[in-house]
Amino acid sequence: MGAWDATSFGNDTANDWAYDLEECADLSYIQTTLQQVLDTGDEYLDADIATEAIAAAEVLAWLRGRPTPVDAYTEKIAAWVSAHPIDPPKELIQRAISVIDRIQQEPSELPELWEDDPDWIASMTDLRSRLTD
Repeated sequence: MGAWDATSFGNDTANDWAYDLEECADLSYIQTTLQQVLDTGDEYLDADIATEAIAAAEVLAWLRGRPTPVDAYTEKIAAWVSAHPIDPPKELIQRAISVIDRIQQEPSELPELWEDDPDWIASMTDLRSRLTD
């Protein structure tokens, strides 16, 4: 994973995922991405799957009007959200919260890679809070 910061789009995997999002006009790509994490159950969770799910959850936070600042990496998210002002269903928001929680629990590669980095933990806490009512 090429990462330059702990934000949701501070890595290559999330940015690649966002390019695929541009091809979708509804929430199906986000739903599928989140479901991949839930489908792992108690098995080891791959970092790329987790990173894409974090990006998907971030888009949901943006759709709820709780974005992070726009920068070079989130411009495409801001444009997608502006073009698709969808109100995500509560069930999907709950699924995203469950996914954020699962990503941070063992067995999961992403927390291992971040080695309990306080910036990454703060980023996950912030994302979760922007999804929670």
